[in-house]
Amino acid sequence: MDDLARALEAALFAAEEPMTAEALAGFLGDAAPGDVREALRALAEHYGERGVRLVERAKRWHFETAPDLAHLLRREKEQLRRLSRAATEVLAIIAYHEPVSRAEIESIRGVQTSGGTLDVLMEAGWVKIAGRREVPGRPTIYATTPEFLEHFGLSSRRDLPGIAELRATGLLDPVDDAYEDLMGEAVTDDEVQVTPDDSSLA
Repeated sequence: MDDLARALEAALFAAEEPMTAEALAGFLGDAAPGDVREALRALAEHYGERGVRLVERAKRWHFETAPDLAHLLRREKEQLRRLSRAATEVLAIIAYHEPVSRAEIESIRGVQTSGGTLDVLMEAGWVKIAGRREVPGRPTIYATTPEFLEHFGLSSRRDLPGIAELRATGLLDPVDDAYEDLMGEAVTDDEVQVTPDDSSLA
């Protein structure tokens, strides 16, 4: 392991939060970002089969426990926190359409969205306010966070699964239901019919 890789290893172990290659280059002083990125990739390969892994999430690097050993560090009792159907639908819409306003979320879902639903997602650290849309009324727009990518093990939004994959896992059934609703397969008389332009989450 060369001196740059050793310095990056030390910096990431001491860092309080994940760091970008550019931030690491600045932290090390005279390192070129290109050299840092190359060294990070080599360091990630070095840690590939060890108990901790060096991973990149949303262009930020950090060490995390190897997935097959995570169970050793969990408490004996875990509280499973499941999102409500509404929160799951809203999170999926934001992830696939961001940045998106509350009105746009409601247009895609076909029903009104409670402000509390967005609050839950922001408290979880998965959704953030991303500014305001430059249209009359300047509505607030929302986007996912690096913590969202990290929690779901995604390097970027390009890694988001398609609807078929979500259905196969059985982990996000409410998303399936919402998708079918939006496709007009399960719209009841008192629901709003969504236009075809808004009928895709993927």
